[in-house]
Amino acid sequence: MSMDTLKVSIIKKAWEDADFKARLLADPRSALQQEFGHTIPEGIELNVMAVTPTKYALIIPPKPEELDGFTGTGVQPQMYSWT
Repeated sequence: MSMDTLKVSIIKKAWEDADFKARLLADPRSALQQEFGHTIPEGIELNVMAVTPTKYALIIPPKPEELDGFTGTGVQPQMYSWT
């Protein structure tokens, strides 16, 4: 499953299942493991927030040179697959 497909599946599940959404917001690692069987690799921090008509999120990605240290480690902050 691609990262984009997984994101769509997570969002759809959160829209349809209020209990899952609450668990995802409170403990994303556990919620994703329980519902999708995906484990987030150690060293990856995942923050989940609900955007509303009056609450927005601005994501500032790392500078390209900040990603250099991840080369060859198997961890790719912007694009990685959960297993």
